Amino acid sequence: MSPGIIRPEGFAPPVKAFFTTKVFGRDLSALAGAAGLRAGSLYLPIQKHTDRVVVIEGNPEPTVADAVITQMRGLFVGVQVADCVPVLLFDKRAQAVGAVHAGWRGTAAGILKKAIAKMTDRFGTSLSDLTVALGPSIRGCCYQVGHEVVEAVEKGTGDGAYVTVRSGSRYLDLTAANIIQARSAGVIPGNIWLSPDCTHCLPEKYYSYRFAKGVAGRQYGFIGIP
Repeated sequence: MSPGIIRPEGFAPPVKAFFTTKVFGRDLSALAGAAGLRAGSLYLPIQKHTDRVVVIEGNPEPTVADAVITQMRGLFVGVQVADCVPVLLFDKRAQAVGAVHAGWRGTAAGILKKAIAKMTDRFGTSLSDLTVALGPSIRGCCYQVGHEVVEAVEKGTGDGAYVTVRSGSRYLDLTAANIIQARSAGVIPGNIWLSPDCTHCLPEKYYSYRFAKGVAGRQYGFIGIP
């Protein structure tokens, strides 16, 4: 395994799925080479913390979206993050993949559930065939938020143990909220992989927007079928 690349469990060939650390910075050519992929095969949407899911079916042009799904071979769709949750999706039967950027706004808007629903609508995805991986992100140990953020995420997620209160402050675990959303959408718990890493706790390994106080690079999550 190349340094700086994290391969989640449960993604069987021919699919290739991986998250990165801060090793590559914004050098996608170096990342493609380290992952053994063709230069130019990596696709990123223009992320704006929306709930928009885009389907790539032809020549991929950059477009505003925070989730991308496709059945195209040779195209690796991805998202870039620096505390938000990167989520990768694989439907083994339909041979379809997806990448989701779930910050608190996207989580509140149910973007992961919308991406799963779009895969079901467009590709006939059966939830028993869907594998989900959630990459490194800021976790509940470090993500202090205001009550308005908590209320928004609770509205989009429902009940669950993803908010803690310590010394009168609220801490939100976006990863836990998205796991609840995936399970409520029908994803089998055994098909969900979770990175144990908190980006804020490990600033030497990952970029963290919160740790850097607003100025940070990005790491990635990509998935595709060669």
